[in-house]
Amino acid sequence: MNPDALTDQLELFLDVLETGSFSAAARRHPLTPSAVARRIDALERAMGSSLFNRTTHAVRVTPAGLAFAERARRILAELHLARAEAVSLSSAPEGLIRIDAPSPFGRRHLAPAIAEFLRANPGLDVQLRLIDSFIDLQGEHLGEVDIVVRIGPLPDSRLVATPLASMTRIVCASPEYLRRRGIPRSPLELEQHDGLDWDSLAPPYAWRFEVDGKLQLCKPKRLRQTSNNAETLLFSALAGLGVAHLPTWMSSEHLQRGELIPLFCEQGLPAIEPVSIYALRLEREASPRTRLLLSFLKQRFGFPPPWDQALQASLAIPQQ
Repeated sequence: MNPDALTDQLELFLDVLETGSFSAAARRHPLTPSAVARRIDALERAMGSSLFNRTTHAVRVTPAGLAFAERARRILAELHLARAEAVSLSSAPEGLIRIDAPSPFGRRHLAPAIAEFLRANPGLDVQLRLIDSFIDLQGEHLGEVDIVVRIGPLPDSRLVATPLASMTRIVCASPEYLRRRGIPRSPLELEQHDGLDWDSLAPPYAWRFEVDGKLQLCKPKRLRQTSNNAETLLFSALAGLGVAHLPTWMSSEHLQRGELIPLFCEQGLPAIEPVSIYALRLEREASPRTRLLLSFLKQRFGFPPPWDQALQASLAIPQQ
């Protein structure tokens, strides 16, 4: 299989994984839903394993498909890097890319990714500004910067948004807190626990759970700490002060190490939120250097992102 065909096949597989539908994936390619199904069938035969379970309503990834997705992203990232390196020797884009991003996500995930991107693109430079202000992430600085990374609902439909990664939120607490206060077995029991919460503009899907077929707000009655910064809530959860509802991009490593215990995850990770992690820009047509970076970040993060893949794998191991 030539590199272009391999890239197309892997990107099609990842689009089916992201959308959960042959029809939705087909709309991203010049294909019909039946053609998408045939290509996925061929990929499964080549792999010797079922990558998706099909029903009349949805296409759901299998454990083998989830494991393959991680490899597929790595292969695509390597292909993109190889091409970027080859182009950099001739006519690669040059110049400065200016980025604003939220500090916690930038430190944990964006900065390492950009360092890798810059190694592969010696003609490009990046100005990465990590900021804490929620207002600054509305896109008001676009024009001064090329890209604003935003987590949550889109602020303005006039902005062009590129989804970079899915968002999942998980209820968690420290082992010490749970030994002291007990483990809630249902979101309805959260009311009896101490909580760590946002003090003003909470994320739209925080503390919302499907109970008896309905989405309900279930949260602790007593709040030991409130803050406008999720990283502050993480530190307090690690200190055993209460229960928090944190994004997995922030809490995954602590959950994998056992410093925090996931709650209500008997069936695996909770469903992803309707909102995503986005890169916002003003121009409908991005510059070549910006397109190159966006393509790299989409492959580096993706749906599901690497922090969720690692966490899902750890949840599959029975807890002692």
